[in-house]
This record gives sequence, C-alpha cells and structure tokens, in this order.
Amino acid sequence: MLTTVLSAATYGINAYLIEIETNIENTVPNFFMVGLPDNAVKESRERVATAIKNSQYTYPNKRVTINLAPADVRKEGSSFDLPIAIGMLASSGQVRDDRLKDLLILGELSLEGTLRPVHGILPIAVEMKKKGISGIILPKQNANEAAMVEGIDVYGAGTLTDAIDILEERSGIAPLKLDMRTVFSTEPRSHQDFSDVKGQENVKRALEVAAAGGHNIIMIGPPGSGKTMLARRLPGILPPLTFEESIETTKIHSVAGLLTPGSALVSQRPFRSPHHTISDSALVGGGTIPRPGEISLSHHGVLFLDELPEFARNVLEVMRQPLEDAKVTISRSKMSVEYPANFMLVCAMNPCPCGNHGNPNHECTCTPMMIQKYMAKVSGPLLDRIDIHIEVPAVKVAELSQKRPGEPSSEIRRRVITAREMQLRRFSGHPDLFSNASMQSKELREFCIIGRDGEELLKMAMTKLGLSARAYDRIIKVSRTIADLAGSAEIRTEHLSEAIQYRSLDRNLWM
Repeated sequence: MLTTVLSAATYGINAYLIEIETNIENTVPNFFMVGLPDNAVKESRERVATAIKNSQYTYPNKRVTINLAPADVRKEGSSFDLPIAIGMLASSGQVRDDRLKDLLILGELSLEGTLRPVHGILPIAVEMKKKGISGIILPKQNANEAAMVEGIDVYGAGTLTDAIDILEERSGIAPLKLDMRTVFSTEPRSHQDFSDVKGQENVKRALEVAAAGGHNIIMIGPPGSGKTMLARRLPGILPPLTFEESIETTKIHSVAGLLTPGSALVSQRPFRSPHHTISDSALVGGGTIPRPGEISLSHHGVLFLDELPEFARNVLEVMRQPLEDAKVTISRSKMSVEYPANFMLVCAMNPCPCGNHGNPNHECTCTPMMIQKYMAKVSGPLLDRIDIHIEVPAVKVAELSQKRPGEPSSEIRRRVITAREMQLRRFSGHPDLFSNASMQSKELREFCIIGRDGEELLKMAMTKLGLSARAYDRIIKVSRTIADLAGSAEIRTEHLSEAIQYRSLDRNLWM
C-alpha cells in the first residue's frame, strides 16, 4: 500500500515541502530509503522502528520503500522521523490516512517514542500557509514558534501516540492559538543600562549617534577603559524591533537551532560577540549545507568584535562585502544560499600591543614599529566601512567614585527613536532605506545638502587628513544623523565638525 505524508525542510531561511512516499509490499523483508537522505535521515530507520514498537504498534516485517521527494534535493536532519513513522503505520493499515493530505508532519523521535524539538519551524510554518496547508503536527516544544503564523492549526504532540491520536481526531489536544502582538510585547528586555557607566560621556555620545543612524563604530582605548561594557549596552538604546524585523530575525535563529525550546519569537535585537579565534566560515556562514554565521545571527542587531586586531586577516576581510550589501551569499558546487546580514558592526581594540599608548597612568613599552604593525592588522578598506572612530580614554578615579548615576538608556533611546522616525519620514519614498547609514551616493546628493561653509570645512578636512572618497561619504552620513538628533533639517558646520572628529584613525594619532 502506498501512502504520502507531507513534511518540510529549510533552504537558507526559506522552506520547501517534502513528500514522504511510503510503500509496503508483501515480499522479502527489507528497508530502502531513496531521495538523497543524509546520514541523520538514514539513521531514522532504527529510531523509527524502535519508537513504533515501544509505542505498542507493530513494525511491518515486509519490504518497505521510502522516497523523499523531490529526489534531487539533499535532505538532512532528524525532523523526518515522525512523518516516516506515520507513513509506515498508515501504509500497514494501523493508522487512518484520510487527513494526511491536509496536515504537515515533522519531528524527531526518541527510542521510547517521545518527540524532540527540531529546527527551522517558523520558515516552514510561513511556507505551508502559502501552500494552503491547513494544519501542522509537530513536537510541543516547537508549537509556540509555529503558532506565530496566523491561519493554520498548530498541534503540539509529546509522543508518537499523541501525534496519531491528533491525526485520527481521538485526542483532546486543541490547536494552539497565540496572540502574536501580545507575545511580542511581553518578551523580557535587557537589564544592562548606560546609567551604570561612569564617565566616558564622549563615547556615550558617539554610541548614541551610531544607534540613531545605524552606523558602524570602532572604539580605541586601553584595557579597562570600558569598551566592552559600553558595547554591551548599545542594544538597549537601539529602537525596538518591529514585528516584521522580529519575524525575520526569528527565522534565522530558528534555522540555526538557537531558539530556546518553547519560545515563540526573538523580540530583542541580537547581540553577538564571537571570540577572535573564529573562522571565516563561522563568521559569514558555511558548511556542506550552508548554515547562517555570526553576521546573519546579528541581523537587525549588533555584531561586536572585541580585540579587533587579534582576528585573522582573512576573517575580517570577508566582512567587507556583507557590510556593503547587507546580505551574504554562500555558494557551493550544487547550491547557493543567501542569508540577510543587516547589522551594526561594533569593534573594540587597544591602541598598541601593550594597550597603554596614550595612557597617562601607564607607560607604553611598544616601539613605533610595533604600534604601526599592530594597527596595520586592520585593513584600510575595512576601516573605511566603519563610520565612527572614537577614542576611549582611561576613566579617572574622580569619575569612578561618583555616586550619581549616569543618564539612563531609556532617555538616550527616546532621542534615538525620534531621530529614526525623522529618517523614516525622509525615506518614505525609498522602501529599501531605513537609516542614514544605508544611504548610497544618489541619496546623499538628495538628502544631505551642505552649504558653502560646510563644503569648505570638508575640503580642508579631506586635504589635511588625507581621507578617502568612502570616508568623505561616511562623514556626510554621520553629520546627517547628528543633525537629526538635534532636530535640524539642515546639516550645519557644527554637525560636520563633530562628524569629522569621529574619524580618529584617519588622523594617524597612534603613529
């Protein structure tokens, strides 16, 4: 008897349907699986057989042939255990098959028949809604995630027996319903606040400008000056995720398997801080079947690279194109996968190998050649793609001993949100623009008009500092953001002056 069970798999952050065809014949007992299964799928035979027996069903001692269609796409993972088991039981006449055409089924089986969570549920649920499939049976740990898609019936099962009871409408398990907006608004927020930071008012200002315009930023200062502490508080002043951004971010984390079991949505902007020993494939994504890397996991959030010169040169260079395109394409001989990568890059580094160059409290032991070699580890083209360079001096004892808390993140965030709203109104006719940092040359000419005094100031700065054309554009973008924070429709010379000060690495202060 031939039975078809609907399941699904992910490709990048998108999903596609898989038809699991099961045929059982009364001939010599054997088991065949075709359709390009990987090792995890092939091993499902033993898990499925044992789970069926331990769930008090009969494993068919006949010739079993399973085809995973389409047959020319490689299948991976353990999410096909449950549909394979259902298909075998339906083909052997132990389970009704009249509802199989309306339901999508997926889940990993343990040997005792319990269901374990799987990855990529949200993009699968989105795709099945497009295909007109009315419901889904899946592990109960994944039910909240799937229920974020309205218009489909989501059934969370704990065991193989539960899934069969749902399929045969014997169970009292009702479809899970969630209020998406309520779930989105009640997710916990970060408790790290800028009020904890003593001093460093100039750095806080630079981070506020970066957050308001979506600009990349690098902080240069001695060890213990608070670079990491400041970076970790940056997500707290960014505008809250919109619901659409949250869905897109959740898709990436779901495919990567980083969602907490039982959670429904990523509602906080991601903050990723990989160690400097990370490989280039781990940063941009990769693998035989490409998975998202750190830059995609930082989508709509912050990627923090601490001790920037310690990262391998090839690792840093692979970020150059994603920083421009806000996406990364991973190509293999038989496939090409695209992941979004629209993130804020935040970097931190010491001014020299010993970290004390320019520190009045400690003597630097590095020679000029050592400092130059250390700074050269970060290429000029990468630095050109970082809008704001800011010095982070050592904090004075008098500032550390202050009992009065600093300005809270909530106040800074309010100003940032106001500036972002100005940008959204300005870019209302440009659907691909969301912040000043994403402007290209055409938009700079349209939205960043500079007076004669400002042009003279820029020419003088370009000549004395030897800035590149890309740095010139960065200064204009940052000055536009500073003007937005000031509530000004025009870019004035004071806005340009502040923006020029945020190019400290171009001024060769450490040489």
